[in-house]
Amino acid sequence: MAEQVVEDLRERCATPASLLHDVAAEMADEMRAGLEKEGGSRVKMLLSYVDKLPTGREEGLFYGLDLGGTNFRVLRVKLGGNDKRIVNRESREVAIPTHLMSGSSTELFGFIASELATFVADEDKGNSFANGNKRELGFTFSFPVRQHSISLGTLVKWTKAFCIEDAVGEDVVGKLQTAMEKQGLDIHVAALINDAVGTLAGARYYDEDVIAGVIFGTGTNAAYVEKANAIPKWEGELPKSGDMVINMEWGNYYSCHLPVSEYDQALDKESLNPGEQIYEKLTSGMYLGEIVRRVLLKLSLQSATFGEIDHTKLKTHFHLRYVVWLAFHKLILGVVFAARFKLHMKYSLCSQLSRVLGLVKVKLCIV
Repeated sequence: MAEQVVEDLRERCATPASLLHDVAAEMADEMRAGLEKEGGSRVKMLLSYVDKLPTGREEGLFYGLDLGGTNFRVLRVKLGGNDKRIVNRESREVAIPTHLMSGSSTELFGFIASELATFVADEDKGNSFANGNKRELGFTFSFPVRQHSISLGTLVKWTKAFCIEDAVGEDVVGKLQTAMEKQGLDIHVAALINDAVGTLAGARYYDEDVIAGVIFGTGTNAAYVEKANAIPKWEGELPKSGDMVINMEWGNYYSCHLPVSEYDQALDKESLNPGEQIYEKLTSGMYLGEIVRRVLLKLSLQSATFGEIDHTKLKTHFHLRYVVWLAFHKLILGVVFAARFKLHMKYSLCSQLSRVLGLVKVKLCIV
């Protein structure tokens, strides 16, 4: 029975070249439709209002705030220009309490601003910002946002595990700015970007030939440089650079050619946003660990693979924090799962678990 469960999964996760070509062709069609008009595609193809990317010649002290998953990060970096590039970099990562991911926007942004204030206070002790200039911050907000300028954008919808209704349709920069002011922070949000756009910008800082950035983490997304005159939905004067960075939001892509298994279907049905973000649910760290858990639960219920065990742990949702574990360390991750869910296995069974992990890893082939 265990072998049949694994074999069924193998069939559903198969990604032959012909299927990948079909997925790519439909993705390209969705991209064109998304550029044509707002709401024309599941792939939103959002304008980022970033028409120029870093050159490596930038100088000064800047802050960064990255919100997009179960953690957020604050960063302080000093840029030294051509030869020096990054002179100094400091960062801090903070876990977001689960209740704030479905509470109110005031609570969430208040918590973030409070942590940012602590980070800035540490800087002040070191007296590293002594020129008296107003601090500038780049806000990486990794959720679908309809931008109206480089520093103004309204939230389209939450993804991943976030569900804060009072923020939808609101200007997220304004909410952050208000929260920072309540903390007494003299910081100006100079730019609002998506993590995929930020990845593209960060890579371009070192290599002028980079044209796209792709995210594989809690979620998945991509951004690339498009010719502004190739965007039919663009309104107004074209940027002087002739370019526009597009935030694809490809996590919401769906095609009948995608390898969707019974485990994917069950996960989607029980998610906060059933029927949405299917591509993301098939490929990102927020969901891949949960897929493996569901496979293991079926194995344990339908066979004696793991012996007599308490299924309580296996019935608890599991989020894989780092998708790279799954991609490169199947046997190690097999041991992690065994320890996490109290599975008692001989080496041969751990190897079989590694096969399951390998099959779920195949899902990454579709991106």
